[in-house]
Amino acid sequence: MEVFSERRLAKDHADRIKQGYSAYAETDTLASLIKKELQIYNLRVYEDLTEFGCWFIPLTDEH
Repeated sequence: MEVFSERRLAKDHADRIKQGYSAYAETDTLASLIKKELQIYNLRVYEDLTEFGCWFIPLTDEH
């Protein structure tokens, strides 16, 4: 069984967003780490916050 750190998972999600895919965070901690990664990469996203978690949807120049 492979154990992922939340920091590594946040970096992986940010990489997916850079490629144009959406990412989902189930916890506030993971969402916070993803936001930090997005700031580092200067990526713009739409955050869809629900009672179950947060979706990060990449914004393009078209949106």
